[in-house]
Amino acid sequence: MPIAGLTPLDTLMRKVRVRTHGVEYRTVARVISLENLSAQWRPELRFLVRAADAEGITKVAQLRSAGLTNLISLTSSLHVADQWQAEPVVETGGILMDEDVVAFADHMNHAHVLYRYTDQHHTVFLTNRCNSYCLMCSQPPTKQDDSWLVNEAVEVANHIASSPHTLGFSGGEPLLLGEHLRLVLDTFAHQHPSTRYDVLSNGRLLANPIYAEHMLKGLSERVTWMVPLYGHADFLHDFVVQSPGAFEETLAGLLNLRRFGQAVQLRIVLIRPVLENLAALCEFIGRNLPFVREVALMACEPIGFALANPELTDIDLREWSAELSHGIRTLKRAKIPAILMNAPLCALPQILWPYAHKSISDWKRTFAEDCATCRVKTECAGLFSWHHPGKFSMKIQKIEGIINV
Repeated sequence: MPIAGLTPLDTLMRKVRVRTHGVEYRTVARVISLENLSAQWRPELRFLVRAADAEGITKVAQLRSAGLTNLISLTSSLHVADQWQAEPVVETGGILMDEDVVAFADHMNHAHVLYRYTDQHHTVFLTNRCNSYCLMCSQPPTKQDDSWLVNEAVEVANHIASSPHTLGFSGGEPLLLGEHLRLVLDTFAHQHPSTRYDVLSNGRLLANPIYAEHMLKGLSERVTWMVPLYGHADFLHDFVVQSPGAFEETLAGLLNLRRFGQAVQLRIVLIRPVLENLAALCEFIGRNLPFVREVALMACEPIGFALANPELTDIDLREWSAELSHGIRTLKRAKIPAILMNAPLCALPQILWPYAHKSISDWKRTFAEDCATCRVKTECAGLFSWHHPGKFSMKIQKIEGIINV
């Protein structure tokens, strides 16, 4: 469940309780063990060096005195930390591991984990501002100036040691960053050329051909744009995103993505007004947007604006299995791949299981008690951590047997 008092930044950036000394400004650093420091040290980076005891902190202090001022000690011993008030020391519960990238400062009670090396899913948060106000938005937008996140994203790119297979960029609406978004994309592509990148964007600003050219021309071919479409007509899509004119802008943006050879995943969040018109939407996509790489049909995340609009967003997908099956068949006839995301297998008819993906990020995925003995738990997407058993329409029921189909 959402934690009272947390800001949007806290929600998207995992927090680890810390106590710091001597770090005045918010600082990004790579976590590293003392043993591995020599192999990874670079003068332009900052390192949070894990020191198990006073001897380790003494060694870090000696290295700092010798000129390696980009080192900061990290210890899980409060007793050891209290002995070193004059040195930069971060105290934590031992959760941070080698090659994690974190941000911290004296005025912060927690460190934000910007990149966790052991995760299967990686996301860089770029802004909480948005030009849409979707009925089911999991991260309601704010208007505060958060442009500092661009510089921090560049720092993350520089501090990641091992390039991940895939990394996503999210908001808010990343396109609101303009040329700064292109800077972030180019920096990551340069630092991590083997990584594939997913940009979660409503695509609306790409309707401007000049903006689209500046953003897309020469962009890495390893970028995929994940763009939502919620209706086959303007009044449907514009209602869901609560922004008049968004439908036409989104379509124009999609055509410009096609013009510059960009890969596109269309995203359809399965709320009531979308499901009621899913057949027509899939027909529209097949006729007018055959160039998209795939279409993702996504169960609604029960957080944010979705909680304020339960009559539209609280859905039991079992009641809509016919619509889902018809929509996927329509896309299949158009030779457009379809995938199902964020839905536990028990909420889907077995015939649709081959389309279901384990899409919920590992750090925010959980399972209900009934899932413990489920036959298909290892193949299931699971639930969002803020799912309340019994509170939402979608009920969880363990699978005890499987019929081969």
